[in-house]
Order: sequence, then C-alpha cells, then structure tokens
Amino acid sequence: MRTSKPDTVSAVLARGRLGIPSVVFFVIAAAAPLTVVAGGATTGYAVTGVVGIPVSYLVVAAILALFAVGYVAMSRRIVNAGAFYTYVTHGLGKPAGVATAFVALLAYNAMQIGLYGGFGAVLAQFLQDRYGWNITWWLCALAAWAAVTVLGLLRIDLNGKVLAVVLVAECAVAVVFDVVMVSNPAAGGVSFDTLAPSHIFAAGIGAALVTAITGFVGFEGTVVFSEETKDPQRTIPRATYIAVAVIGLLYALSAWAMSVATSPGKIVDAARADGTDLMFNLVSPHLSTSIVTLGRVLFITSLFAALLAFHHTVARYLFALGRERALPAWLGRTSRRTGAPKAGSITQSVIAVAVLAGYAAAGADPIVHLFFWITVTGGLGVLILMTVTSAAVVAFFARTPHHEGLWRTAIAPLAAAGALAAILVVTIQEFDVLLGVAATSPLRWWFPAAYGIAAVVGTVWAVTLRATRPDVFTAIGLGADSATAPVRTPDATRQPV
Repeated sequence: MRTSKPDTVSAVLARGRLGIPSVVFFVIAAAAPLTVVAGGATTGYAVTGVVGIPVSYLVVAAILALFAVGYVAMSRRIVNAGAFYTYVTHGLGKPAGVATAFVALLAYNAMQIGLYGGFGAVLAQFLQDRYGWNITWWLCALAAWAAVTVLGLLRIDLNGKVLAVVLVAECAVAVVFDVVMVSNPAAGGVSFDTLAPSHIFAAGIGAALVTAITGFVGFEGTVVFSEETKDPQRTIPRATYIAVAVIGLLYALSAWAMSVATSPGKIVDAARADGTDLMFNLVSPHLSTSIVTLGRVLFITSLFAALLAFHHTVARYLFALGRERALPAWLGRTSRRTGAPKAGSITQSVIAVAVLAGYAAAGADPIVHLFFWITVTGGLGVLILMTVTSAAVVAFFARTPHHEGLWRTAIAPLAAAGALAAILVVTIQEFDVLLGVAATSPLRWWFPAAYGIAAVVGTVWAVTLRATRPDVFTAIGLGADSATAPVRTPDATRQPV
C-alpha cells in the first residue's frame, strides 16, 4: 500500500525561530566542549598513545574551515534540513544522495547513542562519589533518554535557550581550568611540545585526527537548522565559521593545558590512569571544592546538551527523508503545535532505547564500548560525509550558473576534499589504534564496513525507487518543495540521476 504524502502544513518545519546565537549554541552544544575536553581529549591520549592531540585539533579546525567555504556557499543556494544528503543529491545525483543519507543516519545515531554511555557512567560515578548512591550507569542513561525524548518534541527555540545557559557555563569553566593548569605546570615549566607540527607526521596520527574530528562533529549542523532560521543566507555562514573557530581554539588550548600540567612525556600515562577525571584531578589542588564540583556537574550537563543536539539532528534527517518519501512519509510530519519533527524525534528515541537495552543486557563497558567506540565510529561517518560533500560542491557549481567565485566553488572544496580524503585513508588504516584493539582484530574493519553497507543499501533503495516509484525518485532533494510544488527540477539546478 502506498503511503500518503505529508500535507503542506505538517511537512514544513517552524520558520524564523532561530537567529545566529541560537544556531551557534546548538552546534557548539553538539560538539560538547567540556565533554571533548574532559572526556574526548583524555580518552584520545589514553587510547591512541599519541601526544599530538592538541595540534591535531588545530589541523582539523583549519581543514574544516576550508571545508566550510564550499559548504556555506551551497547553503546560500539550497536551504534544506537534509544538509549533507541534499547537497550530495544536487551535486552527485539522487542515488548518491540517498546513500549519503543512510550513512548520515548511521553516523549521527552513533554519535547520539554513544554519548548515553558517557553520560550514564559519569553521572553514576558522580552520584557514588558525592552522595554514596550506588546506581547503575544504564539507569542514569535512561533518565537522560526520557528527558531528551520530551525536549525533542518541544519548540526548537526553547531547546536553544536551555543549551545556551549550559554552553556558556561549560566554556567559562573550561577556560578557568585551562588557566589554572597552565599556571601550575609540571617540573620543567610550560612546554609547547604537544603543539609541535612534527606530530602531524608521527605514527598513529590518523587515530589522533579522527579523535579530533569527532570533537568537531556538530558544527556542520548549522545547515540542518537552516529551514528554522530567521535569515538562512546570513545566519548559516556566520554560525558555521564562529562554531569552527570557537571549538577549535578551545579544544587545542585545553588539551595542551593538560599536557603542561602533567608534562608532555607523562600526559599519556596520566590519561590512562585518571581517565575522564584527569582534568578535575589536575585543578583540584588549586581551586575550591565547590568550583571543581561545578565543573563536574557541567561535564554531565555538557554530555546531556550534546545528546539533545544530536537528537535534533537525527530527527531532522529522518524528517527530510520522510517529507520526500525516500523513507516512510509519516516521518515527514511535524507537530502542529510546536513545529518539531515529531515522528522523526520519536523514532530516534526508540532506536536509542533499544541500543541502550542491548548494551545493558550485554554488560558492556559504557565508556570504552559505548561512549568511545561508538562516538569515534560516528566521527568516522561524518568524515566520510564531509569528504563526499566537498566533491559534491565542486560538481554542483561546475554545471550551475553562479556568482560565488572560483575560490568558494572549486579551489577550497577541492583542497578540503583532498585533505579529508587523506585523513580518511589514514584513519581506516589505523582504526585498530583508535579502538585500542589488536591489529588482527576484526573490529577494526567491522565498524568502517558498516558505512559501506549503509551506502550500498541506500544506493539500491534509490535505484529501486527510480524503477518502481518515479514520482518519489524525482522529488528526492527538493525539500519543502517536494510537498508544495510540482515535482520537477529546474533546468538551472538540474541534478544528475
């Protein structure tokens, strides 16, 4: 039975509710600064054994700034919550676009669900240390899941206000902790060794770079919220560049500050010994207990903010695909009261709780097996998406009349595609280092292979739609127009099929 097409009202997201600050708050909250600083950077040191984590953040920030040039140029031409999926569709064709969408759904679900492991474990440990409560990690994770499920159905601008308060507080605490660590260096004084460019060519740098990229995942979400911004042409470019600059500098500063406090030669051992407590242990002798406790609380709220932000991203991808009927049409419906993608939000919540139940039943380690393994796998997926999108930008502008200039439409995207592809190759080669498993472990191939399977399934599905439901196939990539206009692609922006 054919699923009915969403009606015009229910297939449109709420317009004009987000300005530049709100979008910045969402994307930086998804990047979760304090989570990356206290959890991602320390775990990266510990698992990879690479001391060049700080310079890795700077290198990735530079590459992503280059990627953003073509990315935001596309955002001025195409406003669609599908983001990567839509851009690849317009640049490389509908089958490639649907394949990209399936990869994106897997990657962003991995990021969102993996964060539950970190949240549950950190909150459970905090409650044990602070109050003596012995609560399992998965109960804490389920509490967060319930809150995210409810907030995901509310107005997007209300969620932005919640994230804004949390984000400003966690960034302020991270900077204070950095100043304290640099002001109290290990024997030998302040060292800049971990920022040395030579680390870029060291063994294991692929693992370090994908760890860094994982910390940036979320910045590209500016485009996901484009349909809900007040002025997409102005808001999206500015929010994207601001997000890259802020989180890149903060991550590099914080990772370097920890190496100063321990000394570069001891940072890996310290990270392995203290784990996510490293930063807090380093500042505890120099700050009051109340400030350190505040930092720990904000670490927990940072994880929650990232959970909420990624939940919104997944919900909007599902919405975009449902609106165009590339997935069941009911996913393309929004709440008439709040304008939120209700069906997509509920679907993401169901997927998340199912995975959490599986991990809890298996007794898996929430930090290593859920938080780190799954989120870095999500980071790998986003790396794939950015590489393909850069190529799509070049292809789109090569055949579309425009006034963007050669730098934005060819030079920068090509350079970004080359750099991202190089990182992708090295990352896959060193994925065993990233996971902390033996080089012979099949896990090093299973995780990356999941994206290949998702891409193949997406491509086959698109080809099937072209053969059996040509009206749906034609509407792929049209966004809101798929529900309100005749399904026809203008000659000026004709897409390959």
